[in-house]
Amino acid sequence: QLQASGGGLVQAGGSLRLSCAASGRIFIINNMGWYRQAPGKQRELVATITSGSITNYADSVKGRFTISRDNAKNAVYLQMNSLKPEDTAVYYCNALIRTSIRSGYSDYDGQGTLVTVSS
Repeated sequence: QLQASGGGLVQAGGSLRLSCAASGRIFIINNMGWYRQAPGKQRELVATITSGSITNYADSVKGRFTISRDNAKNAVYLQMNSLKPEDTAVYYCNALIRTSIRSGYSDYDGQGTLVTVSS
């Protein structure tokens, strides 16, 4: 349902852009976002964006990361600049999706994409 891409290995100070597209049976998508999980740590929120493009960021990424979405493509993006080694994690996209006019919203996660930042 959600396919994430764009992870990789980058040096500290570099940039990466993550993409995530929702597919399948979609009536409407509400909030979309990105979470991450570093080795040995709990999953944490990175950024979210509402259907009206209101954004929210974790304090640790404010000013460095930018979340955006393309409603026509059912996609969400995460532009990551000034990357630090502590940004190393598996990044997961997330979306609240209604699959039909009769259904409520369900929470979907993508498969994760690994971001590794070397010092």
